[in-house]
Amino acid sequence: MDQGNNSRRIEFVLHGLSGPRELQLFYFAFFTFFYSSVVLGNLLIVLTILSEPALHTPMYFLLSNLSFIDLCLSTFATPKMIVDFLKENKTISFEGCMAQIFFHHAFTGGEMMLLVAMAYDRYVAICRPLHYAAIMNVHKCSGLVMGSWLFGVLHSLSQLVFTVKLPFCGPNKVDSFFCDIPLVIKLACTDTYTLEVLMLLDSGLMGMIFFLLLIISYTVIMVTVRCQSSVGMAKAWATLTAHVTVVTLFFGPGLFIYAWPFSNFPIDKFLSIFYTVFTPLLNPLIYTFRNKEVISAMQKLRRRQVSS
Repeated sequence: MDQGNNSRRIEFVLHGLSGPRELQLFYFAFFTFFYSSVVLGNLLIVLTILSEPALHTPMYFLLSNLSFIDLCLSTFATPKMIVDFLKENKTISFEGCMAQIFFHHAFTGGEMMLLVAMAYDRYVAICRPLHYAAIMNVHKCSGLVMGSWLFGVLHSLSQLVFTVKLPFCGPNKVDSFFCDIPLVIKLACTDTYTLEVLMLLDSGLMGMIFFLLLIISYTVIMVTVRCQSSVGMAKAWATLTAHVTVVTLFFGPGLFIYAWPFSNFPIDKFLSIFYTVFTPLLNPLIYTFRNKEVISAMQKLRRRQVSS
């Protein structure tokens, strides 16, 4: 039997958060609570923006799509991790493993580009306010969102096209709660040095470039805001600090993991949990607690639900 067929028959063992039975039950309750909060929080933002006409603006349109991607990012692997806390054998099929890799990179790549789109939106709003309505029209906003999803899918396929052809015929233990490329390709029974270099360029270097461009862009925008003093600029400053916080929380853990794909640090497992479980929860908290318009719209939505 050839190695290709062996790869399709293999099952990977996910070594997530291990421990005695009591600790596994605690993890089950803990992550069930956090995942439920992620789902409810991001769905609330999406529904609030859709239901409130005052929030039908480019910034909130992009924010609602960010919440949707965050919801997807936390869903591709977290429910399985929660169920696995109740199981003795935490296994996943080859096909399931490749699916997790695809969705992981599709959603992270899409969110990366969407954060760039949000930075562009803030640049136009603050640096070219008189042309904002003309530049950030419906077609432009829809194109930015569609482009983000397309970029995410293409980025994911570029990662998957080589991984899916690797022969797996030996070790099958993945030291994480989901299949991630740096860990999976190390299990292949062939030399993966070239693939690791390609992954470093495709994910690590690209992520670093996007992160630096975003930080430089927001720095330029913040300098522009500081040079202008008004109530509107104070509001813009609060919005910008929220954006920068989200960008840092999203890129930080991923860059640490993918900038050094040749090494596997114990903290990598916890960073993976952070940006797939906790960051999607922090994003709605950061945006809603600092945004009176969103809070007001949520209160209106609640009153409508109570009255109906």
